[in-house]
Amino acid sequence: MTAEGTKAQPYIELRNVSKRYGATRALEDVSVRVDSGLVHALVGENGAGKSTLGKMIGGIETPSEGTILLGGEPVSFRNPRQALAAGIAVIQQEPALVGSLTVAQNVVLGDEDAAYGVLRRREARRRFEEIAERAPFGLDPDREVEGLPIAEQQKVEITRALARDARLIVMDEPTSALGRQESEALHEIVRQLCREGRAVVYVSHFLEEIVELADRFTILRNGRLIETIGSARVSIPRLVKGMLGEATVLDMPEKAAPGPDAPVRLGLKGLRRGKAVKSVDLEVRAGEIVALAGLVGSGRTEVARMVVGADRPDGGSIELDGEPVTISNPRQAIRAGIGFVPEDRGEQGLLLDLSQRMNVTLPHVNSFGRAGVPNVRNEKKVVLDLLGEVGVDPLRPERSVRELSGGNQQKVLFARWLIQTPSVLVLDEPTRGVDIGAKWTIYNLIVDLARRGLAILLISSEIEEVVGLAHRVVVMRRGEQAGVFEGEEIQADRVMHSALGVEVEEQEGIDRS
Repeated sequence: MTAEGTKAQPYIELRNVSKRYGATRALEDVSVRVDSGLVHALVGENGAGKSTLGKMIGGIETPSEGTILLGGEPVSFRNPRQALAAGIAVIQQEPALVGSLTVAQNVVLGDEDAAYGVLRRREARRRFEEIAERAPFGLDPDREVEGLPIAEQQKVEITRALARDARLIVMDEPTSALGRQESEALHEIVRQLCREGRAVVYVSHFLEEIVELADRFTILRNGRLIETIGSARVSIPRLVKGMLGEATVLDMPEKAAPGPDAPVRLGLKGLRRGKAVKSVDLEVRAGEIVALAGLVGSGRTEVARMVVGADRPDGGSIELDGEPVTISNPRQAIRAGIGFVPEDRGEQGLLLDLSQRMNVTLPHVNSFGRAGVPNVRNEKKVVLDLLGEVGVDPLRPERSVRELSGGNQQKVLFARWLIQTPSVLVLDEPTRGVDIGAKWTIYNLIVDLARRGLAILLISSEIEEVVGLAHRVVVMRRGEQAGVFEGEEIQADRVMHSALGVEVEEQEGIDRS
């Protein structure tokens, strides 16, 4: 860890920046100064705004309000290339590489010695070997990036940032796909960069890791700045308290617990997929809401994708009503009685240019009409009733889904699963990007569906939703189950401590200030 008392010089400063996406507020009036020679950690739970802030520094996002100063002068980065020209590189959690090029070509891409626009492999390899002396990841420079494991791709991204001689490097969850030894190698590279006078903005939810590595910590919660502190005053309890704030219990709909004889609808036994999900065992009974909690990269969404047939497991089994099933694609999942509301409704759930009616009936086209001839009149009546039931406003079933607000689009997805109610409903971030009014409507829908006997598997980054809706919470961390909470055990601090890998007893510790 670099001594914060050294004469650090400001490299970039953000003053009162805000970022909004429609009605969604990602950042609100945040001010941060990043100094040369220091590792500056951005800390917060899912949705706190730390990745958005990092992208703003790197030109991937532009502020809705506020000012960015570089060397004391106002700047406006409209894209990452402009930020790179100013000495700022970004390593995102999902690598942005060209699969058909070699490792060496990707490393020098954008700054290469080219002949008539064609990358010269020999020159790229020579330059790669010079850079690799500073980042000894053991990469094969001649291997094409396509097909490399995610951890190897992450190493390529880091090496590319070094090749561009960036003075400030933003790293967003850089060790999420790395093993312990690889992470330690990365940490040494980060320390060396700072010894050279560079700055590193480090976005991570691995608290033990950043407490050992970082010199300065900015804590964000719900898009707002809580505090910025130095390494001499930091402790894991202080970070957790800043991330969580005071525990609150929202006025959620009253949930009825399933009866003791409620049958198990969904069973997962030893389910695994690559490094993302190492082994998961859980059951969801009829009338029960089971929440999969955890931070980004914990494996929650990957479990959901296997259940609904979007991804195939490498091992383990899925059971419906006690019988093993093979689900190779979403269509088979629907036929088996599994419904799905995905995290990204625009890309994975809805056909935005089609009507609300067509989006609702999409998985059930054979349910209306006879001998392949649709009964549009009957279909319209059913859809109108369902859209009214879920609270879509205004009620115009023939208008395109694109014209609706985010909350109403989400309600259309729920209406889809009320035509032929599935026995299992998987909800991945069901209230992401919707306003508070739509949230309450969706909460009531979820509780009502459970009362009807559905088994609901809920994935949510909002701790209030997990605590307020779930009968049981299964916490994921690094692809494994880290804890299970039921009844009165379901408390915000307990769930978050488990997700972060922090023992509750540690909260009684004393700061190092």
